[in-house]
Parts: sequence; structure tokens; C-alpha cells
Amino acid sequence: MLTVAIVVGVLSSLLTPTTEAADAPAQKHAIARDVVYVSTPQAVVDKMLEMAEIKPGDVVYDLGCGDGRAVVTAAKRYGVKAVGVDIDPARVKDSLDNVRSNKVEHLVSIQQKDIFTLDFHEATVVFLYLLPALNTRLMPQLAKLKPGSRVVSHDFDMGDAKPSQVVILTTNEEPGVPRDWGRNEHILYKWVVPWETEPLTSPGKGKTGSGK
Repeated sequence: MLTVAIVVGVLSSLLTPTTEAADAPAQKHAIARDVVYVSTPQAVVDKMLEMAEIKPGDVVYDLGCGDGRAVVTAAKRYGVKAVGVDIDPARVKDSLDNVRSNKVEHLVSIQQKDIFTLDFHEATVVFLYLLPALNTRLMPQLAKLKPGSRVVSHDFDMGDAKPSQVVILTTNEEPGVPRDWGRNEHILYKWVVPWETEPLTSPGKGKTGSGK
């Protein structure tokens, strides 16, 4: 997530990609997506990485990696293994280009897969930029991560999971971020596995897209 936008999700619960290879050719058939791709300001990416408290030995996953800036940044800044996952072959290509241009192939891998069928049990840090319903759908998988694993989400909460930290971040306009997404205030959530639960009082913040 570097030039970036964090944790993105152009994934589909209805369609599993036919290829699992990171550098497989783009699929010619249409891909159903649950959200649209929108860049995340670099300042947001940086803050999410800070909130994750990344340390040596961590394994970072970005579920909906967009152009791969989050995982590339994690690898370059912290020297940790990182995995970006996206269902969109165009985003996978962008991510692979980013990995190669930053020479972090030895640390970062990119996978074209459906996050809802993905085995990411090795992750100790997970980034999300998905809609609230998708975050909630991922909760059973995330809850199985080893104790102490961190989950950080841009803009959207995770059902009744009580965050251990919530940060409101104000950013400047950034080239490439559509003006109609229009605001410069971002809410960032962090959970530590196992998280506590709390009564639901209001739905997650209502943005209609996600991005990296």
C-alpha cells in the first residue's frame, strides 16, 4: 500500500477466479466485483501501517490490494513478508509492476484469488478497505488468526467487533484520488485477535467503494 490506497476489495463472493498464479495472464471473461477500486491517500496508508505496529517476523496480508502499495510499503519500510490479494487481473498486474519496480520480489507476493475462499492463516497483520458487509463476512476467517494478530480497516467497521483503536485522520487532496470521493477525513479501525464484542448501535460508515 504505498502510493496507495489501502486495503481494497474488488472481490467477488459469486465468482472465483480460474487462475491462482500471481503472474497469470488476465482473464478474458467478466469479473463480478463487490466494490469499486479507489485509491487511498498515502498518508492513510502510512497511518494504517503505524497502527498495525509491524515488527520483525510479521506477515502482512492486504485483502483487496489494488496496486499493491500497502504490501510494497510494508516490505520496504519494515522488511517483512507481505502478500497482496485481488480478484481483478488488472489490479494484479498493477501490483506486480509495483513490486518489481520497487525490487521487493523477495518479500512480496501477489495472488489473484477470492478473499472469501483464501487461506490466510499465516497472516499476523491484515489490511482491509472493504464495505461493512464484506468486513463482517470475513470475521469468521479473521477470528481464527493467531492471538495478537492485528486487523486494520480504512473507513469501515466490522460488525459487533469492538476496535482496540479508532483514529480519525485528516488528509490533503492527493493527485489521482477522485474529487467526488470528496472528503479528506478518514476513520481507521484496529482490532487485535481475539477481539471483544459490543452491541451494535449504528451501521459502519457509509462509503460505497474501496481502494488502495
